Amino acid sequence: MKLVNFEINRFSKIYLSLLLMTILSQFAAVIIKVQGFLNNADQTMLEEKLTEAAYIETFGGVNFNLVSGSLWFLGPIALCAVALIFYIFLIWYRDWFGKNTFIYRLLMLPTTRLSLYLSKATAIFLMVLGLIALQLIILPMENALFNSMMPEVYLTAKMSVMTITESKPVLALIMPSSFTQFIISYGIGLMIMFVLFTAILLERSYPIKGIVLGIVYCGLAGALLISPIMIDEFSKLSLYPSETFGSIFALGLVITGVSIWFGSWLLKKRVTV
Repeated sequence: MKLVNFEINRFSKIYLSLLLMTILSQFAAVIIKVQGFLNNADQTMLEEKLTEAAYIETFGGVNFNLVSGSLWFLGPIALCAVALIFYIFLIWYRDWFGKNTFIYRLLMLPTTRLSLYLSKATAIFLMVLGLIALQLIILPMENALFNSMMPEVYLTAKMSVMTITESKPVLALIMPSSFTQFIISYGIGLMIMFVLFTAILLERSYPIKGIVLGIVYCGLAGALLISPIMIDEFSKLSLYPSETFGSIFALGLVITGVSIWFGSWLLKKRVTV
């Protein structure tokens, strides 16, 4: 837990900046998109001498998708995702290339090296959950602000938070509507993170050829994961959807377990101080 806390604190300033940026940008999206729509509607009605009813009949109304599909709203989500993906690499490489090669101090701590490996993974996963929690907190507020600012005459429907998330693939991915979907989405995310961790440790363990080994490892993991789909698509063996899903799920667990074991082994046997 101390290692997890340590890793989170090292990224806390950037992380808090991402949270603040998400809040400001998404609330700004509500205000900008609503005001922009109302100004455009007023100008159109003035130029074409339309009533509100005639405008709605001609151009249609709006709902929260006006906001949730905008760059102001989705941009911070994409930036946070990119930042955390980048941090998967930074969380390891800064220990080697930072001041005084800090990785040597970490590896000499009186604890198992697997704890070091898992603490970095746990820190990243907790940050991901924090971003999801923030989105779940502010989305109802943004929806309420939108409904209060937009005249009811223009609203096609007042959308619930679940309807909003289901209407956009990006939101449905980061905020699944069921526990099963959550396990699938974030289970795949965890698997990818552990595969990348192990690829990084391969690069750190074997000079020059480690880069190739890391790329090959990622390729093999990806090929193994999608192999049930390829078998079903290109062979005479036909699998039921439930069998395909079960095979992919089982392979995902195997890949995750192997990546954790292999990464731990590399830390113990190949990465020296």
